[in-house]
Amino acid sequence: MSPERQSLLVQAWRQMPFMVWLVALWMLLWGQFTVLALLTGLVVALFVTRVFRLPPVELSGRVNLWYGFVFVVTFFWALVRGSLLVAWQVLNPRRYPGTAIIAVPLVTDDDLIMTHVGVTASLIPGSLVVEADRDRRILYLHVIGVDSDDDVRMQRRAIQGWEARIVRAVGSHAQLEKIRAAAIDTPRQGGTPA
Repeated sequence: MSPERQSLLVQAWRQMPFMVWLVALWMLLWGQFTVLALLTGLVVALFVTRVFRLPPVELSGRVNLWYGFVFVVTFFWALVRGSLLVAWQVLNPRRYPGTAIIAVPLVTDDDLIMTHVGVTASLIPGSLVVEADRDRRILYLHVIGVDSDDDVRMQRRAIQGWEARIVRAVGSHAQLEKIRAAAIDTPRQGGTPA
């Protein structure tokens, strides 16, 4: 096999998860899981990836199923916990929940990991990414339920914990070493401060 053909196959293999995700998203948008939806989703995914050319997403090629499972379970727990905390903060007549904009420096230097962390942080009730500084690897979040410097530190630690969980699940070996060297722990609660 020629080197050019082998390079094309490697590039296609690396883009496969993105293509699968686009087809799945197309089928979810239409609410149909049929052969026709699969074929039209494939056509749309090919069209989108060829017309709107983006730099190729470099995946680490490493997936740890155990840490992926831990991430999913912890994420769903954080969704429930965050929803309940935000509801209580809104309904509690004795206290107005404090808000803050906080800067969270990330350890890893990868756009995909930064995106995953930002999306995860925004999906958990109580926090929302308002700015991402790609060059300095800092996420700026608007959070509610913050009344002290300790709450800010706890929220920052929670977001860095999500980064650590994501890297442990799908990050490269180099990113995993950065997380280990930074000694980032993963707090159980994640999400919104209590």
